Amino acid sequence: MAQPFDFHGARGNRLSGLVDRPAATPRGWAIFAHCFTCGKDSLAAVRIARALARQGIGALRFDFAGLGSSEGAFGETRFADNADDLIAAGEAMEAAGMPPALLIGHSFGGAAALAAAGAMPGIRAIATIAAPAEVRHVLHLLDPASLQQIDVEGRADVLLAGRHFSLDRSFVADARQQDLLPRVATLHRPLLILHAPRDELVGIDNASALFGAAKHPKSFVSLGEADHLLTGPGDAEFAAAMIAAWAPRYLPILEADLEAPDGGGVVAEETVGGKFQLAVRSGSHNFFADEPISEGGLDSGLAPYELVSAGLAACTTMTMRLYADRKGFGLAKARTIVTHDKRSGQTPQDVFTRTIELEGSLSEEERERILAIAERCPVDLTLVRGSEVVTCLATGRY
Repeated sequence: MAQPFDFHGARGNRLSGLVDRPAATPRGWAIFAHCFTCGKDSLAAVRIARALARQGIGALRFDFAGLGSSEGAFGETRFADNADDLIAAGEAMEAAGMPPALLIGHSFGGAAALAAAGAMPGIRAIATIAAPAEVRHVLHLLDPASLQQIDVEGRADVLLAGRHFSLDRSFVADARQQDLLPRVATLHRPLLILHAPRDELVGIDNASALFGAAKHPKSFVSLGEADHLLTGPGDAEFAAAMIAAWAPRYLPILEADLEAPDGGGVVAEETVGGKFQLAVRSGSHNFFADEPISEGGLDSGLAPYELVSAGLAACTTMTMRLYADRKGFGLAKARTIVTHDKRSGQTPQDVFTRTIELEGSLSEEERERILAIAERCPVDLTLVRGSEVVTCLATGRY
C-alpha cells in the first residue's frame, strides 16, 4: 500500500507524494516523475509505481508544484523548477532512509529526470518513457494563438489535457532555452529509453535523438502498440517489468543480516510408495514431501510451494531471534505464518504473504525494528532478488 510522503520543493512549496513500498526487502528505491500536467495519481504513475513495488523496487511518485495536492501555481513554474524539485525529492528520500538509486520519468517528466540526474550523485541509472529530446517540444501542446498571446501579452489561459491553466512568458522562454541533449551526452550513467514507435504525441524520433546523444551503457526498449499515456491493458506493467529487469545491476547490493549456512545439498527421491511421495534428506535429517490427496498424492508431507513457504517462515523467525538477542530485546517467542498464492495476469504471479507474531515485553519501536529486520533474512532476499538455477544430468551412477 502506498504511504504518504510530503516534502518541500526547491521553492519551498509543500509537494504531495506517495511511496509504493515492496512487501518484502527493497532491492532499491526510485523516484518517478510524471508527465506534463498529469500527477502522481495518473494511470501510468500508479501502475508503474505499483508494478515496481511488486518487483521489489520502492518508488516515490509526487505531484509537481501546482498540480494535484501540491502547493504552488503550475503556470508560474518552469522546467528548471521541475528538475530542482526532483533533486529535492531525492534529498528528502535520503533523509528518510530511502536513498534513491533509480530515476524514472514519463514524457515531460523524463526530460526533467535527464536534466536533474547530473546534480543527483546517488542516482545510478535513469529510465525514460516516451520522453521528448527537447524541452521546447512541450510548446507543441499549445495552440498557436495562445502561444502568440503569451509572447505578446506575457500570459494566456490555455487548455491542456482538458484542464485550464494560466501560463506566463517565463515558462515559454525557459522551455525554449533549455538544451537537453548536451546534458544527456554528459550523463555518464546507464540509460534505458522506452518508447512506442507509433507515439503520436512524442514521436519515435525523440527516442532516436536521445539514444544517439547518450553514451554507453544505454538501452532501448520498444513499447509496441502502446499510446503515449500507456493506457492500454498491460502497457504500464510491461514498461515497469522492463525497468525492473534492467535496473538491479545498477542498484545497491543488499546484504543478508543472517548468514545462510553451507550444506551438502538436499536430495529428493521417489519412494515409489505413491504417485508424488518423495523421501527428502539433508545431512542427518529425513522427511517426506508430497502432494495433497486432491492432487493425486498421499498428503504425507509438505507440497513443494509449502516447502518454499516453510523456508521463508523459518528463516524469518530465525533472523528475528538472532537480531532480538543481539540487541537485548525482550522477545519471548516469535511466530511466522507464510501463505502462497498465484495472481493470474500480474507480474510477478507468485505472492508470499507473511504474518508475524511477537510475544514478550517489547516497545513499539522494538517491534518495528524486529519487523524491519525480518524483511532482510537470506531467504527473503533470495526470493525478492531472484536466483539462477543450474541443472545438470548426473552420470556414472546408474
